[in-house]
Amino acid sequence: MLDLGFVRGNLEKVEEKLRVRGADPAALLGDFRALDLRRREAITEAETVKAKRNDNSRQVGAMNLRIRQVFPPTKNPTPSRTPGSVSGSVQTSDPRFETPEGQMVSEEIKVLVDEGRLLKERFDELDKTAAKLDDEMRNLLARIPNLTRTEVPNGRSEAENVVVKTWGTKRAFDFEPKPHWELGEALAILDLERAAKLSGARFAVYMGAGARLERALINFMLDMHTQQHGYTEVLPPFMVNADSMFGTGQLPKFEQDLFKVPTDDFEPNSYHMPAIGEEVFAQGQSGLFKVTGFSSGGVQIALVGAEHYSIVVPKGVLSYRRSFYLIPTAEVPVTNLYRDEILDEARLPISLTAYTPCFRAEAGAAGKDTRGIIRQHQFQKVELVKFTRPEESDAEHEKLTRNAEEILEALKLPYRRVLLCTGDTGFSAAKTFDLEVWLPGQQLYREISSCSNFEAFQARRANIRFKPGGKGKTEFIHTLNGSGLAVGRSWLAILENYQQADGSVAIPEALRPYMGGLERITR
Repeated sequence: MLDLGFVRGNLEKVEEKLRVRGADPAALLGDFRALDLRRREAITEAETVKAKRNDNSRQVGAMNLRIRQVFPPTKNPTPSRTPGSVSGSVQTSDPRFETPEGQMVSEEIKVLVDEGRLLKERFDELDKTAAKLDDEMRNLLARIPNLTRTEVPNGRSEAENVVVKTWGTKRAFDFEPKPHWELGEALAILDLERAAKLSGARFAVYMGAGARLERALINFMLDMHTQQHGYTEVLPPFMVNADSMFGTGQLPKFEQDLFKVPTDDFEPNSYHMPAIGEEVFAQGQSGLFKVTGFSSGGVQIALVGAEHYSIVVPKGVLSYRRSFYLIPTAEVPVTNLYRDEILDEARLPISLTAYTPCFRAEAGAAGKDTRGIIRQHQFQKVELVKFTRPEESDAEHEKLTRNAEEILEALKLPYRRVLLCTGDTGFSAAKTFDLEVWLPGQQLYREISSCSNFEAFQARRANIRFKPGGKGKTEFIHTLNGSGLAVGRSWLAILENYQQADGSVAIPEALRPYMGGLERITR
């Protein structure tokens, strides 16, 4: 998330950065200045009324003190709070208040009490308005992508990405290399047909040496990252809540790409956009409602079973069915480990690695990569995540990218590093290097790792801070992550690059200890 003050002070720059991403500033920012002005005016007026209310409370307190000083208490006063009274003001039936001076004091108290009640009502009204406008501003900021770095090339698609380096020599085959799906089927180590029977399209079943190769890759990657690269291994949950998805930028924009697991419980969720027909509860209302429409005043809802009772309420008063989300990458739980925390600067940089299965709905991917296991709903991945000081994030980004590259080099898989252009850089990233492995069976390079510097974008969403030495104020940390590597794509890259003329597949030397010494996969 971008800083509100930065957007306010650099609106033209933000608009231009959105354009080079291929986004429409008007659609994302709306009437930002008008919303910001209304919000600030509401907050200022609420604070002014609050100050008047506090002054009123002090005056009531002073009046009560005056009563005690001027009129010593009788033996048996019968105090009773006046309905609607505030700040502890008390009226009594004591006969002293029947004197001229007592009546004057009583009248002054009544005036103050009435004024305090009106101030409270006004403050409550302004506070609700400010909260509504603050929610609107938060929702607006939550939909703005990160701003790309100046060194990121302008472009609209992957065709305009820039190759930074190329490593390894493409193997010269004396036979026509096959794609991994043909090799896997022939060796009986990949069964896509039975996976479709179990779950549908975009799932895979690994068998025998194929399953062992997947496990070997996971262990090899984790060992290399923890023993040689200095990462600490983490095994996080594979389901997370909406706060975690918001922290790393998947919510609210990419909810359609996620697998959602609803429960029977309801809870507020400021990141969720209600949908027509969705069941909700509304604060201050009894019964279950359904969303029936939207208006400038909020969300229109109708009482279930009595649809004639329909009201419009602010989005912020709604509670939605509580849901978990299957993680699309270990980046989500690992980054959110430190959500709402202030990290000890002495611990930085923090480097974590995690193996998890990953789940993606692949919305909009119909017709793409329908053969093989390039694009799956479920796949395995080893992730690298770093938390760094802002001034060190560039150097740590390079280290993280090299850590991923060294896995490819240890496996002797030819690859290239690509700097993504503005239009191909992900929503939360300021700068991204993709590593693309060579696949001879398809005669092309395919992404196997995406290594990004998010700067403070995710930390601001997840509220992850640190306190720099010598400063009293906390700052947002910089977060980075990358695949180290995508296991399934490493698996298929090995099949295509290490295939033999007889249809067998040689095992890379680095993996043989993890394969029980097996040197070749045969039928």
